[in-house]
Amino acid sequence: MKERLTIALQKSGRLSNESQNVLKKSGVKFQTRDGKLLIKSNSFPIDILFVRDDDIPNLVNNGDADLAIIGQNELLEKTLSNNLNQINTLLNLGFSKCRLSFAIPEGMNFESLKDMKIATSYPNIVKNYLNKNSINAYVSDIQGSVELMPHIGICDCICDLVSSGATLEANNLRELETIMNSEAVLISNTNIKTSKQQLANTLANRIKGVINARESKYVMLNAPLNNVDVICKLLPGSESPTIIPLENKDKVAIHSLCQEPVFWETMEKLKANGASSILVLPVEKVLS
Repeated sequence: MKERLTIALQKSGRLSNESQNVLKKSGVKFQTRDGKLLIKSNSFPIDILFVRDDDIPNLVNNGDADLAIIGQNELLEKTLSNNLNQINTLLNLGFSKCRLSFAIPEGMNFESLKDMKIATSYPNIVKNYLNKNSINAYVSDIQGSVELMPHIGICDCICDLVSSGATLEANNLRELETIMNSEAVLISNTNIKTSKQQLANTLANRIKGVINARESKYVMLNAPLNNVDVICKLLPGSESPTIIPLENKDKVAIHSLCQEPVFWETMEKLKANGASSILVLPVEKVLS
């Protein structure tokens, strides 16, 4: 019986939902059920563990999970506290993007973080930042409702994850400085068994294809023969467009995989340079 990979995912939340979606688009079929913490795929030899996000780095470092999807912020926090050295980051996945930032109440005068009381769910990252910048401050480890702490006198300042900034605004807080930017990453144990390595590589390549397709578009257009070079240069992230002769000898069709976003401004520039019948189509998967 072929050996099976094990991948750890956060058991709930937006990152969990997006991670499951990426796996399914990569050909890993499975059915989730409430309360089920171990699910076996019937289309790919992999078992999926649904666990707390703060348990994931240790599971991968110890080899209990071969792979995992986790936020960079959580990975760094646990690495700083547990000296994890058996983890390799394979891919940046481009979703669950956020930043870890300091914030203070609106209207509060700010000169320096020196001697401030800082509440955070990421004490190791914050202490590491303060030490690197020779800042003396008191760090309080608070798990949950960090935004409330300044208003009840627990701290002067918080350091928390920010995405849109709406939560800070709703709690009358002002963002000061960003410590780190974070997104979901695919990680692996550095000592995956040789018998599993090919499976891990195959899955990583599939996931990479799904991620690349998110921003990729397939562009088709007609162009005047005398302006092909200019139009090809306007196609974003295009490696080598396909040029197809048309019945009209003065025109050609250009087909191109654009691995960068195609905005309205790009289309308008193409049209201004003679392009016509411009079609921009979604791409489901890209395998380089």
